[in-house]
Amino acid sequence: MDENLTHIDEKGDVRMVDVSAKADTQRQAIAEGFIAMAPATLALITEGKAAKGDVLACARVAGVMAAKQTASIIPMCHPLNITKAKISCEPVDAGERGDGKVGIRVLATCGVTGKTGIEMEALTAASVACLTIYDMCKAVDRGMEITEVRLLRKEGGKSGLWERATP
Repeated sequence: MDENLTHIDEKGDVRMVDVSAKADTQRQAIAEGFIAMAPATLALITEGKAAKGDVLACARVAGVMAAKQTASIIPMCHPLNITKAKISCEPVDAGERGDGKVGIRVLATCGVTGKTGIEMEALTAASVACLTIYDMCKAVDRGMEITEVRLLRKEGGKSGLWERATP
């Protein structure tokens, strides 16, 4: 693990890293998030009976929009010309997880050809997709819980491939 914090200069001040000397490379990142909910809430979503409309379609669009706006909300992120943003939302039924939780697993895949990574865009996309599901279903289930927002894989750039170890 690199122990240098790149967004902090020698005086301890925050800064946006200068990436102008880096070569453009293809980069991709995959992040996930999970939103746990009551089984009845999951049924409303999967049966298309949520009062606000198609929850998963809205979450997918929100995730893509969030990926494109990451530099506007994360202060030291570079604005990127994203070339790929895909969000999938997979229902998780009772018995599919070791902890017994029911909900939606969100997977965000983002890509770019550029000078810096796209991990923050994938993480932001997964987070906002989960938040959108919460927003659309909060009237029936305020106890939903967003967890496990994390980077699964990144590739490209100087550091190459990184993958989360499977437990």
